Amino acid sequence: MFWRSVVGKLWFTILLLVCFVLFILTILLLEFFENYHVLEAEKELLQDAAKVADVVSEYEEEDLILSMTDLIKDPSSQIVVTDDSENRLISESDGSELPGLDFNWFMNDPELASVISDRQEVMKVADLGTSELGLLVVGTPLKDEEGAVFVYQSLDTIEETSEQTTKIIFLGAGIAIILTTIFAFFLSTRITSPLIKMRKGALELTKGEFNTKIPIRTHDEIGELAMAFNRMGRQLKFHIDALNHEKEQLSGILRSMADGVLTMNRQGDILVSNPPSDQYLDAWTFENNEKLKNNGASRKELPSPMKEIFDKVIESEQEQMTEVTVQGRSWVIIMTPLYDQEYVRGAVAVLRDMTDERRLDKLRKDFIANVSHELRTPISMLQGYSEAIVDDIAETREDKNELAKIIHDESLRIGRLVNELLDLARMEAGHISLHLEEVEIEPLIEKILRKFKGLAEEKNVQLTSNINIDQSAMTIDADRIEQVLTNLIDNAIRHTSEEGVVSLSVKASGELLIEVSDSGYGIPQEDLPFIFERFYKADKSRKRESSQKGTGLGLAIAKNIVEAHKGRISVHSKLDEGTTFTVAIPDQERFF
Repeated sequence: MFWRSVVGKLWFTILLLVCFVLFILTILLLEFFENYHVLEAEKELLQDAAKVADVVSEYEEEDLILSMTDLIKDPSSQIVVTDDSENRLISESDGSELPGLDFNWFMNDPELASVISDRQEVMKVADLGTSELGLLVVGTPLKDEEGAVFVYQSLDTIEETSEQTTKIIFLGAGIAIILTTIFAFFLSTRITSPLIKMRKGALELTKGEFNTKIPIRTHDEIGELAMAFNRMGRQLKFHIDALNHEKEQLSGILRSMADGVLTMNRQGDILVSNPPSDQYLDAWTFENNEKLKNNGASRKELPSPMKEIFDKVIESEQEQMTEVTVQGRSWVIIMTPLYDQEYVRGAVAVLRDMTDERRLDKLRKDFIANVSHELRTPISMLQGYSEAIVDDIAETREDKNELAKIIHDESLRIGRLVNELLDLARMEAGHISLHLEEVEIEPLIEKILRKFKGLAEEKNVQLTSNINIDQSAMTIDADRIEQVLTNLIDNAIRHTSEEGVVSLSVKASGELLIEVSDSGYGIPQEDLPFIFERFYKADKSRKRESSQKGTGLGLAIAKNIVEAHKGRISVHSKLDEGTTFTVAIPDQERFF
C-alpha cells in the first residue's frame, strides 16, 4: 500500500509538519492583522478628530466647518462636535446603518466624558446594546475652548478589511499546502527512488544475480549508499565464485577418490558422501531392506556397524576402525573425530573396498593349498605304486601292468593340471591366440551335445536343448568355444542330482548367445563374485567321486576364452534351485 511505503510516509510527514506550522502561523497572523486593523482605524479616526478640532478652532461658520469636515473624514465614519453642554455640530455619513449619537450618549459614558472634563484623547470600542452593531469611538478635546470632537465608525468596516486579509492568508496557506504537497512528493520520490532500486537490486542478489548495478545519480549519502551497494555486489560475487570454485574442487576430489568418504554431524546424520561411499550405503540398504522398513530408518542415517564406532569416536574422541562385509564385499572403515576448534562437531569416515585385496590373499592361499592338494594325491600314488613295483610287491605280470597303468594315468593327470595352469597363465598375460574361422553353429552344438549324452545317461540327468538360429554361420574359434561349453555342461551335469535337468539354449543373431542351466545344488550368494577365480570351488560340501573331481581351473579358463572373443560371461544362481551360466560371443568378423 501507498501509505506503508517510504514515499507515502515521507510525503505525509512533510505535509503534516507544514500544515501544523501553517495552522499556527495563520492563527498568529489573523490575530495580528485583526489588532493591526483596529489600531490603524483608531489612528485614522484620531487623526480625523484632530484635524476637525483644528478646523473648529480656526473657523466659526458651521457650513464651512461641515464642508471641511466632509473633506477630512472617512465617508463611513460619523463626527460629532460638542461643547460642554450640548451638540454643536453633527456631520453626515455614508453608512446607512450608523446610528446618530448625541451629547447625552457621550456624556453617559465615563470614559468618553473624560475627554471634556480631563482634556484627554480617548479610544474605545462601544456596544450600543440594542443591536449587534459595534462602534469604534475616539474623542479629542477642542483647543482653547470647552468641548470635544467625537469620531465613531462601525466595526463592520474593520471586519470587512479583516475578512479580506483572512481570505488572502487562507489563499496563501492553501497555495503553500499545494506547493508543499507537490514538493514533498517530488522530494520523497527523488529520495526513495534509489532506495527502491536498491530494494530491487537486493531481491535480485537473493536470486543470485550478482551483476546487478544501481545507477549513481547523486554524490550525497544516497549516492554513497549506491556505491557501497554496488561494491557489496561485486564482493559477494567474488567470494561466492571463490566458494563455488573451492566447492567444485572439493566435490571433484571426493568424486575422484577411490575410497569412500562420509562426513557426519554430532547427531550422526550424513552430511557429505561420494560415489564409493554411496555404493556401500546402497548395498547395506539393499541387504537390510526389510529391517529398515520395519524400523522406519531413513537413507541418510548411518548403518548400524558404522553407528557403533561413531558412538565410540564421539565418546572417546579417538580414531576407530572396523571391517564389515556387505553383499559379499569387504569394507574397512576408519573413522576419526571432526573438530570445530576444540569441540567435536562430528566425524569423518574413510571406507576402503578391500574385496580385491582379500580375494587376492585368499587366492594366494587357495592357490598354494589347491596346487599342493591337487599334486599331492597323484604324487603319493606315483610314489606308492612305483615303490610297489620296485619292492616286487606285485607278483604277477598283470598286477605290474595294472600298477603301471595307474602310474601312467596319474602322470597324465599331473600333466593336465600343469598344462591348464600354463594355459591360464598365458591367457591372463594376454598371450592367448585364437584360430578364427567361419563355423556352422548348429553342427558344433550338436557335436558337443553328443559328447555329453552318455555322461548324462550315466548320471540319470535329462539333457535338453533349444536351438534358435537366425544366423547359421559365425566367425569364431570353434575349439575354444567347444572348450568353454564342455566345461560348463560338464559342471552342470556333475553338480546336478539324479533325475535333474540340464538345458542348453542357443541363439545366433549378430552374436552367439548361449545359456547353460541346471536344476542342481546352486551356488551360495557369497561365493558368486569369486566363481570365475582359479582353484575356487564354491560348494565345498559337495561329495564327488574321485573320478569327477576337477582342478578348479575350468571356469577361469572359460572366462578368459570368452573375453578373448570380446564377449561376456555371467552367472545367476540360487541355493538348491539351480544355476544358469550365460555366454555372449559377438561375431568376430566385424573386428577384423
